[in-house]
Amino acid sequence: MFHGSMVALVTPMHADGVVDDAALRDLVEWHIAEGTHALVAVGTTGESATLEMKEHVAVIRVVVEQARGRIPVIAGTGANATHEAIALTRAAMEVKADAALLVTPYYNKPTQEGLFQHYSTVADQCHFPIILYNVPGRTAGDILPETVARLAPRAGIVGIKEASGKIERVAEILALCGDQMQVYSGDDGGALAAMALGAHGVISVTANAAPRLVAQMCNLALAGDFAAARAINTQLVGLHRDLFLESNPIPVKWALHEMGRMGPNLRLPLTPLSPVYHERLRASLRQARCI
Repeated sequence: MFHGSMVALVTPMHADGVVDDAALRDLVEWHIAEGTHALVAVGTTGESATLEMKEHVAVIRVVVEQARGRIPVIAGTGANATHEAIALTRAAMEVKADAALLVTPYYNKPTQEGLFQHYSTVADQCHFPIILYNVPGRTAGDILPETVARLAPRAGIVGIKEASGKIERVAEILALCGDQMQVYSGDDGGALAAMALGAHGVISVTANAAPRLVAQMCNLALAGDFAAARAINTQLVGLHRDLFLESNPIPVKWALHEMGRMGPNLRLPLTPLSPVYHERLRASLRQARCI
């Protein structure tokens, strides 16, 4: 259903913290022109944790309006309360997003049965394409391959963003689920390897700064030309690493500001990139020919 380079889109902000709609619309246009295959709005990289629900939905609406159906829009609608995840998913449906990305409930650490029931309930009540999102390094929860396999046959659950950092997870999920579940890498550094195993693409932080290169790499990998894909990935390895020098999206927002694409602003408790990292990230941007 979805494939290739799916950018985990940042949410531009003014210095006072208000969402910069104009810069957001400009980013959408740039990504479409550069070949990005899908836009993921208001995920972790989009600072979903600090946006109020009205702002959250408003960002999704702006991205959908600007995309105008040219590429899919996947809305981040995860929450640690099932009723809130349902409400956000329904709101994304109302503003005409194409699918929802739901992170595993965070902090409250549900069991595998709790995760199964959480996603099943959202799917049953929303009737909308749902992508699971596993990122245990942020949520303190880990949806195991066996639980993914239990969810795979359910109507509406179409894929998983696997960001555990364990490349073998991609192979495990594909072996258990087959064609019932599309797998997307949630780790830029492992995206090429994941596609070699059978993943359908990457939900990418790096694509914020280097959309054309990430899209080209995905196109080549999905076509089976791994030698050419590796050559592009070599240009990107610095960004894959250095966009996580501090907590995402601190470095990528600094990078986009350095590229003249938007302001550098974040909401507390996130703070600007430490100056000690500036030149290192600049060097990676130069390696990828972003500046």
